[in-house]
Amino acid sequence: MEEGSDFRRWDELIPDALGLIFSNLSLQEILTVIPRVCKSWAKAVMGPYCWQQIDIEEWSNCCQPDQLDRMLQMLMTRSGGSLRKLCVSGLHTDLIFTSIAENAGSLQTLRLPRSEISDSIVEQIAGRLSTITFLDLSYCVKIGAHALEIIGKNSKLLVGLCRNMHPLDTAGKPLQDDEAYAIASTMPKLKHLEMAYHLISTRSVLQILAGCPELEFLELRGCWDVKLDDKFLKEKFPKLKIMGPFVTDCYERNEWDDCSDFSDASEYLAWEFMASDVGEYHDDEIESFDGMWDDEGRLELRFYEGSEDAGSYGWPPSP
Repeated sequence: MEEGSDFRRWDELIPDALGLIFSNLSLQEILTVIPRVCKSWAKAVMGPYCWQQIDIEEWSNCCQPDQLDRMLQMLMTRSGGSLRKLCVSGLHTDLIFTSIAENAGSLQTLRLPRSEISDSIVEQIAGRLSTITFLDLSYCVKIGAHALEIIGKNSKLLVGLCRNMHPLDTAGKPLQDDEAYAIASTMPKLKHLEMAYHLISTRSVLQILAGCPELEFLELRGCWDVKLDDKFLKEKFPKLKIMGPFVTDCYERNEWDDCSDFSDASEYLAWEFMASDVGEYHDDEIESFDGMWDDEGRLELRFYEGSEDAGSYGWPPSP
């Protein structure tokens, strides 16, 4: 490179710098575009630099369970124990929850909404979630107070908990204060708590306020049996913000409804390639990428052709 030239060798950036840059891209771009730019970028994507934060919640709502497990397992393997944040929806198998726990040594934020996690699985993995500070178990109907109590006893750093429910899952059922009592007795450091559409009473909410003195935000939308005195709250908890219970809103529909017509003939072709083939490569096998650059028959590349329908698939525009 000539002295004074403005030309920059992006392929020579250190991997952690590349990972920081790539983190601003979509998951599709990171997995299907970046690896084909050059070998150094492919190596960065294969390493832990891009996977300290894994957020595939939106994508996970539009795929089948076995495909989701394969993708998540591949990404966690790439994180190499450096995983800080994981957001994924609709997990079903006990094995994948165990795998998450095995990769949770540095995990701080864990979002598992709409997942099939159970009390028994929580008993098995809670001991490995000691570093968790924010946890989302919304719409997980197979867990209850016992699981929350175990989590509270093992995750001493927990400051945020989302335990929202779908109104259809609670409509017409009797009051159930046991989860609120479990939270009040085991999670004293909570600052943010969401319990929308829970069947809880005023008494259990007061227990939470007493047991969680650092609470700053409490979501009670749809908890119709809770009656709180505004004057009392302002005097006793001046820093606390409460949403609900009487808040008029349009409850968000399940995100997977938008994916009911999902077909393997669409953009999933590229994902199938990534989950089945690229996931088999390791750092010491980076040279094997040489043959991949020209093998266009194995990877869907229509978005580089400038086709008019590329935008409808959510793919990046042609350069």
